[in-house]
Amino acid sequence: MRVLMFGWEFPPHIAGGLGTACYGMTRGLARNGVDVTFVMPHASGDEDQRFVHVVNASDIEAVYGKVDGGMDDIMDKISFIHIDSNMVPYISPEEYREYHDEFVKSGKKVWETKDIWSQRYTFSGKYGANLMEEVARYAIVAAQVARELEGQFDVIHAHDWLTYFAGIAAKRVSGKPLVVHMHATEYDRSGENINTQTYAIERAGMQAADKVIAVSNLTRRTIIEKYGIPADKVVTVHNAVRFAEGDDSAPEERGVKDKIVTFLGRITYQKGPDYFVEAAAKVLKRVPNVRFVMAGSGDMMNHVIRRVARLGIADRFHFTGFLRGEDVHKMFRLSDVYIMPSVSEPFGISPLEAMRSNVPVIISKQSGVAEVLDYAIKVDYWDVDAMADAIYGLITYPALSHMFAKKGLEEVTGLKWNNAAAKIKAIYQEVIDKNQNN
Repeated sequence: MRVLMFGWEFPPHIAGGLGTACYGMTRGLARNGVDVTFVMPHASGDEDQRFVHVVNASDIEAVYGKVDGGMDDIMDKISFIHIDSNMVPYISPEEYREYHDEFVKSGKKVWETKDIWSQRYTFSGKYGANLMEEVARYAIVAAQVARELEGQFDVIHAHDWLTYFAGIAAKRVSGKPLVVHMHATEYDRSGENINTQTYAIERAGMQAADKVIAVSNLTRRTIIEKYGIPADKVVTVHNAVRFAEGDDSAPEERGVKDKIVTFLGRITYQKGPDYFVEAAAKVLKRVPNVRFVMAGSGDMMNHVIRRVARLGIADRFHFTGFLRGEDVHKMFRLSDVYIMPSVSEPFGISPLEAMRSNVPVIISKQSGVAEVLDYAIKVDYWDVDAMADAIYGLITYPALSHMFAKKGLEEVTGLKWNNAAAKIKAIYQEVIDKNQNN
């Protein structure tokens, strides 16, 4: 079985959990006999390709226009080039939708414009001001990739809204079935104050898909209720955690005797960093020898720093900035407690990684990972008193901490990407069979 997969990031260059999940998933699929070609906007060349073939969209020259002779002539004009250029034409999401709507109505497999022209887009692959622009360009390149790889894949898999237009374009060009993966909805990121443009892309992607994979039942309910996607089209496949070869969970030596409580994630509304700060202040009134670490970056950083200062606990707080790779694992090994107080978390891989390092965890009830964990303390994100009590219990009573760490490690060991990948492969087979019978 061969899969054409569209993602936005892939380790070692990641900005969040999406890249980590894609890495574990592709490794698991490889071990289940699935051949994955992973397309991303900007590849650096140092990605681990032992289990997946990475295609750099920035290296692909896309050809547009009405060409006499049809697909064969277009295929002849495809080339792969390796030069850097910032000379790219501007295409807005609105313009892309116009092209896409005309393309769908035409029933053709070629994007038509007045003249034949070609262009290589240089993607930053970042989550910046030009994100919508890059999403639209990525879709155009995705169509070209699908043409180039015609006959070399059986199913298309697109991750999150950033790649949904790409998945739709590849499906229209190839006629192959499309599976879209919802790792986080716009409601998770923004609450009820959603970005309507992002919502529209998410909804269009799920409507165009043959199957939708949700990372939790929590996310599945949101997809059905908020986006109007039929329930029989949405399947839950929980994420997992990867145990690296030679994984060492031995604690790190540290220069302080204080207990360390860690928050690791984006410092933004969705992750609940302000609730972590309020709970920390309550704990410090009862136990002074505790240090709180906030590892990450985000739009609420300055707000959180000011609040820590007003509460008079700045000498007990440490801000590390964004961590990646081995620094993440080292931070977990330094920690006595890990907490994920997310306001809305579709899944949440970081608690699994903490448990893998023998660290007891506290998670919000509003997280998808709460569905698969028994040996994690679960609190409502807004209940800072319960959060503070949970922290106090774990740092004060060694037997309690040891029990959650030991049982948590046993529990998380069973959550393997190989098992999740087997479920995803079964979904692939279902849509392939259905597509062949139509």
